[in-house]
Amino acid sequence: LAVAPADAYGVATFYALYATTPRPPTVAHICDDIACRLAGAEALCATLEREIGPAGEPLDDGRTTWIRSPCLGLCDRAPAMLLTAAGADERRRSAGSIDAATVAAMVGPDASGWTAGRDTSLPQRPDQRSRLLGRVGVVDPGSLDDYRTHGGYAGLARAIEMGPASVIDEVTASRLVGRGGAAFPTGRKWAAVAAQSARPHYLVCNADESEPGTFKDRVLLEGDPFALVEAMTIAAFATGCELGYLYVRGEYPEAEAAVTAAIDQARTAGLLGADILGSGFGFDIEIRRGAGAYICGEETALFESIEGKRGEPRNKPPFPVEVGLFGKPTVVNNVETLANVPLIVLGGAAAFAAIGTEGSTGPKLFCLSGHVARPGVYEVAFGATLRELIEMAGGVPGDRAIRTILLGGAAGVFVGPEVLDTPLTFEATRAIGATLGSGVIMVFDETADLVDTLRRIAQFFRDESCGQCVPCRVGSVRQEELLARLAAGSTVRPRDEELALLREIGQVMRDASICGLGQTASSAIESALRQPGMVAL
Repeated sequence: LAVAPADAYGVATFYALYATTPRPPTVAHICDDIACRLAGAEALCATLEREIGPAGEPLDDGRTTWIRSPCLGLCDRAPAMLLTAAGADERRRSAGSIDAATVAAMVGPDASGWTAGRDTSLPQRPDQRSRLLGRVGVVDPGSLDDYRTHGGYAGLARAIEMGPASVIDEVTASRLVGRGGAAFPTGRKWAAVAAQSARPHYLVCNADESEPGTFKDRVLLEGDPFALVEAMTIAAFATGCELGYLYVRGEYPEAEAAVTAAIDQARTAGLLGADILGSGFGFDIEIRRGAGAYICGEETALFESIEGKRGEPRNKPPFPVEVGLFGKPTVVNNVETLANVPLIVLGGAAAFAAIGTEGSTGPKLFCLSGHVARPGVYEVAFGATLRELIEMAGGVPGDRAIRTILLGGAAGVFVGPEVLDTPLTFEATRAIGATLGSGVIMVFDETADLVDTLRRIAQFFRDESCGQCVPCRVGSVRQEELLARLAAGSTVRPRDEELALLREIGQVMRDASICGLGQTASSAIESALRQPGMVAL
């Protein structure tokens, strides 16, 4: 294959789901990230060490083991696990709300846990989520006929009738912006790719949501996979893309299976391929599976991963609209962004823009987890308040007080209960020094151990840094070390000097890191320490 051994080793050591030393083929990956810690993951791991054996060590039969894992995207069903079995009969499945007995049953000789089905239920009633989530839990996600009965593929037919330029005009007029965190205008991105003379054009759907606390894309992929296939096809038609890649994170086996089946059925029905709906337009979709790397959520690192390399971000410019995947013009959007496209095509830009606010248009998905009664994905129009979202999720169990809320995930910021009436829009959260990010709302009540949370966030960024640039590679380590000193009451230097050093490290990472990982690695930690009395460090 003319692949240098060093290149193969570089890739194999980059991704967390790969191993370069022998280990048992069946592995239970136990999430110990933020939401799962709030649900008792540390106590679960202690029980596993006591009753099953140390993490990473072969169990009695020598064919199974368990290890700790970063966020698995099951924060609504914490604590969570991903079960993988290597070999000719490779198997993967995820499980939520687990305990030690569940893990023991799944890694045992009978492997009884492999047969569980996919759960597409949502805590929000169908009549409260009539747009993006309207079909989730209502239609059969494995049936193209059921999808079409509920309005599926009407958007694609309408787009072909309108023509590519008109579709882009409508998306631009709707003021739809990216829902993955960057909030870049979608129509502007599409128009830039459509104008490029270089061929081919590629479409990439970023389904690698690895931000702790984020799981909205998983819900769409599992519960309404044909909607994404249709939306990708509309986007490709508008921008002249011949081939699309769906990059789905390796920790989402059920989502991957659902969308694979949807792509196969759509291709068989003539909704993908050489002549879609008799229009002469040809487009197809290939799936690429991630292997455990948060950095691959960054668009250029994702390109590198699809191309078979380490997922290290590229310097910009050039930007993906000119030089993207395989060096060609590329449209890249995340799952939720694309899910809005059929709504805009069918209902019109004006109707879409009328939802939400002037600066934040359309519906928005939020991922509620932590100390709420009914964690899950909720759909509201932009402008709903933080208080309203938490009340929709049943509030804090036991009527305990809210201590803090993490907005935007590990790369977001902590805010206090005094901002509960802030509208959840790009402009309103920016005004309070916060960010919507990927839609994370993680609630911490008065019992939460925030010191432990901050140290886990620091560990997460240390582990997930790709190591390409010095500010992030070194800064994320120094940040974690500094928090450990503060937690231990170290007297290396006075506390005020330590905090000043922490801010300086954060500033260097923000100013000099290549990508958003390093630029936001200190955001949540610094925001927590800015609030008097929130963290006892």
